[in-house]
Amino acid sequence: MRVFVTGGAGFIGSHYVRTLLEGGYPGFAQARVTVLDKLTYAGNRANLPPDGPRLTFVQGDVCDRALLFDLLPGHDVVVHFAAESHVDRSLVDASDFVRTNVAGTQTLLDACVAAGVQRVVHISTDEVYGSIDTGSWTEDWPLLPNSPYAASKAASDLVARSYWRSHGLDLSITRCSNNYGPYQHTEKLIPLFVTNLLDGLPVGLYGDGSNVREWLHVDDHCRAVQLVVTRGRPGEIYNVGRGNERTNRQMTDLLLELCGADPALVRTVPDRKGHDLRYSLDDSKIREELGFTPAVPFEQGLADVVAWYRANPGWWRPLKETVPPLAAVRP
Repeated sequence: MRVFVTGGAGFIGSHYVRTLLEGGYPGFAQARVTVLDKLTYAGNRANLPPDGPRLTFVQGDVCDRALLFDLLPGHDVVVHFAAESHVDRSLVDASDFVRTNVAGTQTLLDACVAAGVQRVVHISTDEVYGSIDTGSWTEDWPLLPNSPYAASKAASDLVARSYWRSHGLDLSITRCSNNYGPYQHTEKLIPLFVTNLLDGLPVGLYGDGSNVREWLHVDDHCRAVQLVVTRGRPGEIYNVGRGNERTNRQMTDLLLELCGADPALVRTVPDRKGHDLRYSLDDSKIREELGFTPAVPFEQGLADVVAWYRANPGWWRPLKETVPPLAAVRP
């Protein structure tokens, strides 16, 4: 079994690869893994073990057609994590998001078709649905993205679906809620707040902090992805949620407590343009069809993450140079 993982040096992709190499997914204990990652600011080679008999790392661009056509032959499974993912950056300049998320997906899928790849899973986000005041999104909800990032991911989902329909590619799509866990870049809400608070630095809370997000531990997300890899139906979309809805204000209070930080460090900053009020996924399909059950209790998972950042300043301090101390955050 040979597995090709794009964006495998990023937060979620690297967790999936590490678990795969550790034998954490039944039937894949001896799988050989090729990771393709451009190593932008969000990718970190240190998130992965060194190359070995079962891991080959290639620094490269998912938009590089010649490279993909060279690398993909012989691989059985492709898991496509690679994406530009930070909403605030997309509001400043959306060009990289369209290039990587849309054109990169199309280029990768062309190479998958040419190489005869047996199985593809495309990783997406709940943000493609827009914002929902009450209730939860099912997989057939209309796509109404409100940021350039979300729009680029919605477009990539449609490109992916078209390759299933037009080319018969055995492809499924997952859409997950907000992830948290170790090795997450410090531009994201939880690691940004945790690392600032541990250093006694202020944190910036958008508006009144009433925006609601649903939080999923990265280990649960990657287990769901693997279930879709092995048992998901071609052409289907699977929402992956956890049901842990919190306002940004509530999350801030939890992190203040876990970090033992002074509440006076919280600063109110102007709200983000087009800021979605609430995300909420109906994930009954993946639970009922594939038997997915999240395993990481939210409170314990969050405490463990804070402990990880507290114990690993050597990993995150260099990343802080790219994030202003009072930066607005992606909630």
